[in-house]
Amino acid sequence: MNGILVSSQNARALDAEAASDWAFNPFALVEAAGRSCADVFTASYPCFFTASFEKNLRIVAVSGGGNNGADAMVMLRSLILKEFVRPDLAAIVITRIPGAGDKNPLSETLRSMKKMKVPILVWDYAGEEAGRACEDILACADIIIDGIAGTGLKGPLRDSPAVMAEAINRLKKNRPAPSGGLSTPFVVSIDLPSGNSDHFTPGMPVLEADAVLALEPRKLCLYRPASRIFCGTILSVGGVFPPELIKKFTDARLEDWRSSASRIPVIQASAYKRERGAVEIRAGSPGTTGAAKIAARGAQAAGAGLISLIADTSIYPILAADASGVMVIPESAEKENGENSHSPDAALLGPGWGKGPDRIRILQRYLEREKDGLPLILDADAIPLAVDVRFHGNVILTPHPGEFEQYTGIPREEILADPLPILVRTAREKNAVILFKSHVLFIASFDGRVGIIDGMAPVLAAGGSGDLLAGFCAGIAARLNAERRSSPGGAFDGYACACAAAALLIEAGKKTQGVRRFTDPMEIADTAALLAGGAWLPEEK
Repeated sequence: MNGILVSSQNARALDAEAASDWAFNPFALVEAAGRSCADVFTASYPCFFTASFEKNLRIVAVSGGGNNGADAMVMLRSLILKEFVRPDLAAIVITRIPGAGDKNPLSETLRSMKKMKVPILVWDYAGEEAGRACEDILACADIIIDGIAGTGLKGPLRDSPAVMAEAINRLKKNRPAPSGGLSTPFVVSIDLPSGNSDHFTPGMPVLEADAVLALEPRKLCLYRPASRIFCGTILSVGGVFPPELIKKFTDARLEDWRSSASRIPVIQASAYKRERGAVEIRAGSPGTTGAAKIAARGAQAAGAGLISLIADTSIYPILAADASGVMVIPESAEKENGENSHSPDAALLGPGWGKGPDRIRILQRYLEREKDGLPLILDADAIPLAVDVRFHGNVILTPHPGEFEQYTGIPREEILADPLPILVRTAREKNAVILFKSHVLFIASFDGRVGIIDGMAPVLAAGGSGDLLAGFCAGIAARLNAERRSSPGGAFDGYACACAAAALLIEAGKKTQGVRRFTDPMEIADTAALLAGGAWLPEEK
């Protein structure tokens, strides 16, 4: 996986440059894409290809009129040539037969499939009889390879392509997956599910895929929250375009735990607690003390050496009774000792905190320190309190869709449909890093860097996950700032911090989800502590 994500527009520009400057003609690209897709699919789903002839495996490629349809047919042809499926049990359903004079990847691939005696049917959405014949073929399929529409799609699917997609979706709904098994027909899309594009909005027709064979560079629209739910498992397919060419068209990066963790330095064997970073947390209020506990535990799990939780006097006894290595300081004591008695390396404000006038005054004090380089993580209740503030590059905001709507006035449906341009614009306007939380996580930095972390971990869809993430951010920020202060000259890298924290949450969530049991954020924190320790504690010699 190269981690580069591109818009559909840039994907088309990449195709054009590959042909014009690199002499990668469309025929070569389609052949490479289809064969690579076949290889990745058979390796990822070997269960389909065990004694396939005895099982009478049936595979149908559905094709539109473009190169995406040719990719699907080349993939099917490759599976036939490797004897994973018999030609008479394969089939092609196509929206139209190319003209007699056409000479393009679609027409040439179709000609070879005719020679191999693969049944070919034309989907005539206006003709009832033809439509039934095509649907009968699809209804018998074990696997459907989706090549109806690709990155060239502008606007919604229409006419035959739309009806084909709707018919396949209907088949899937009528034939639910057996318990613990794969659904049939199993729909695998080439590059992206047909109907998904840069122009997709909820309500448009879109094929619901079980898996996507995503050609590198992957398309950004796969990871938009509104369309991610139609993509199933996204599998990387490389070996089609030169890496040097791909780098020219980068719009964002797909981050994961491995890539993000590698940017955070390993703790030295001689380190003491201050070198691991001191975190100061302002969180909790009557009825929401759990948010403060979870945030503090998150900072611990991410590796902070010292955590101070400054609590309202009314909730101090509750938090202090179960401190577990966290210094719980009543606000009254802090006032007596003076606000500069602690020197944190990062501060977290907001989880379960409330939004009263006293909170605004406290936030203002921290904002003054942010000017001098103190990293701030503003979560939950603290975010709307800073709505009119332009920061100094040391702030990470961690909103979910509702909080982002409250912060910016942009409806949550709009941000979920296409987060990237909105987040990039807001990050630049606010001079901050924004970690946007949904079932896919987006990190946008004021300096233009954009990262996406694929989520789809429903075990995290519970109260407290956001508090835990805020704690991770604070713990990592404190350590990065402590490192920076010991080697003056560098700036706090909020983007690297937010990526590592978000990836840690998703990785811990997925490992916990693997046991198929609901859990609570404290247990996820324990898993995260093992991951973080494995990445950032030195190995014993």
